Amino acid sequence: MLRSKVRYIVSACCALLALCANAQNNVIDEVIWVVGDQAILKSDVEMARIEGQSRGERWDGDPYCVIPEQLAIQKLFLHQAAIDSIEVSDNEVLQTVENQINLYIQNFGSKERMEEIFGKTTTQIREQLFDIVRDNQIMSQERDNLVKDIKVTPAQVRRYFKDVPEDSIPFVPTQVEVQIIMREPEISQEEIDRVKNELRDYTERINSGQTQFSTLALMYSEDKGSAVHGGELGFMGRGNMVPEFANAAFSLTDPKTISKVVETEYGFHIIQLIEKRGDRINVRHILRRPKVSDAELTKTISEVDSIADEIRRNVFTFDEATQYISTDKDTRNNHGLMVNPNTGSSKFEMKDLPQEVAKVVVNMNVGEISKPFVMINNSEKEVVAIVKLKNKVEGHKANMRDDYQLMQDIVHNKLCEEKIDKWIRDMQKTTYVRINEEWRNCEFKYPGWIK
Repeated sequence: MLRSKVRYIVSACCALLALCANAQNNVIDEVIWVVGDQAILKSDVEMARIEGQSRGERWDGDPYCVIPEQLAIQKLFLHQAAIDSIEVSDNEVLQTVENQINLYIQNFGSKERMEEIFGKTTTQIREQLFDIVRDNQIMSQERDNLVKDIKVTPAQVRRYFKDVPEDSIPFVPTQVEVQIIMREPEISQEEIDRVKNELRDYTERINSGQTQFSTLALMYSEDKGSAVHGGELGFMGRGNMVPEFANAAFSLTDPKTISKVVETEYGFHIIQLIEKRGDRINVRHILRRPKVSDAELTKTISEVDSIADEIRRNVFTFDEATQYISTDKDTRNNHGLMVNPNTGSSKFEMKDLPQEVAKVVVNMNVGEISKPFVMINNSEKEVVAIVKLKNKVEGHKANMRDDYQLMQDIVHNKLCEEKIDKWIRDMQKTTYVRINEEWRNCEFKYPGWIK
């Protein structure tokens, strides 16, 4: 909600930064700041600098001044959150922790490499991450709590932009609204049986000791994200899995047992239990997808082309066709209207559309229906699609008629930023702060740290 420099300040010390700060052993540590009853260590600042450099971050000033101030502002938010009794759900924190650990493993290449980099076991990393994630979630809630009463009226928006120089009014890129019909080509039973038999063969090879599940996942799984980790998915709850997969995974009790072949919208799987922890589970899986034959693909293209022709001849409307013909569960009950996952609205900039759709839409006129084309859907399946360009607004300077929500958000964020800025300055006046002498010679964004 508040996209400002202040939001960046309070979130800059991410979990990775904090873990690295605690993992490093070659910095002679000392307390350099104290905010309230919370200490900021030299190692915290040094590793924040190193981590920031690795991401190509540039600081607006000396990092040995900017970073301690960022950490000090975090302490202010946590102190206020304690006063306001802000709490977060342990389950929510745990899920975020597991997602973060899975991301580390993916980025570093293996769990062992992650442990080597941090100098900690996975359990130690998980325990430390819990506190970091909980604090970040508490800070986010406290930040929202501080600005929850800010409301913006149309009069305020008009007044704000009336005084803004013309060259400061934001440019709104071209946006489109797109309807889509997708059809999945039929897969022959012979091809389905081939994939199932393939997975059963993997199971026999694993059970006989010829090879390991993780080796086959690395070699053959079509879930490339988990294949590189031997098929391991990391800890997840039922809500993070499709129902068919979750039912099979949570029914496993013995890590030596491999599930029967499981069908989901993504294809066919076999699953192996690694560990259960309460209502979360860590499993490996191998995903195989039946292949669409050239003949079936050609047949489906022809069928979709005929559907497009009938819509153009007004035999039925595009909206009607989506409900009865489209196989895309995400759009067929919404008149085929695509939803931008980044914003939750039906408006897309070209760069946010699926690549195959963007290539088709870019040269279409409003109301036009495309020729059929092949694309990969959200379940990673090959489908045949047609699209209709429902609406298009060319790039332009923001105006009240077409872009009120955008302009309201700009004003709202500005007011939130001003309120947070004032709050930080007020908190400085009433919070105990001590800074070591050698860390005081700085031009702080908020000069009230030194009293």
